[in-house]
Amino acid sequence: MSVKNLLLIYHSQSGNTEKLATAVAEGASLELEIDITIRRAYEASFKDLQRADGLLIGTPENLGYMSGAIKDFFDRTYYPAQSFQLCTPYALFISAGNDGRNAVREIDRILLGYPMKKVAEPVIVVGEVDSKGLEACKDLGQAMAAGLAMGVF
Repeated sequence: MSVKNLLLIYHSQSGNTEKLATAVAEGASLELEIDITIRRAYEASFKDLQRADGLLIGTPENLGYMSGAIKDFFDRTYYPAQSFQLCTPYALFISAGNDGRNAVREIDRILLGYPMKKVAEPVIVVGEVDSKGLEACKDLGQAMAAGLAMGVF
């Protein structure tokens, strides 16, 4: 069985989304057939995306939207990705001050254009990051990695 590449991209200013990203990575690392690449959104490139067999995106909810850094990643990679029709499986995790739904909706809308394939419900942690939110993110990371490892996605 070949090793699959899982790309985890996130942006965090307050540290909340970074805590969630760490939990996602911890869960994903439980699957031995997965290589995890973790990138802050401003550092992530099209080459990272091109190598990815799966994608996890984490963002804070900013004014009912994704962070500017995540939007910047999409701006830099959308057109280069068009000729590749990536169809990469993805899932989202959101650190929200409100309810996170608009951030999810807009990211999903953008990723349809790549095109990418949503394979899990988003994890939305509202307010302070707690053990329940961290556990949900760990589960998301492990489920995504397991699905890639087993060829489900």
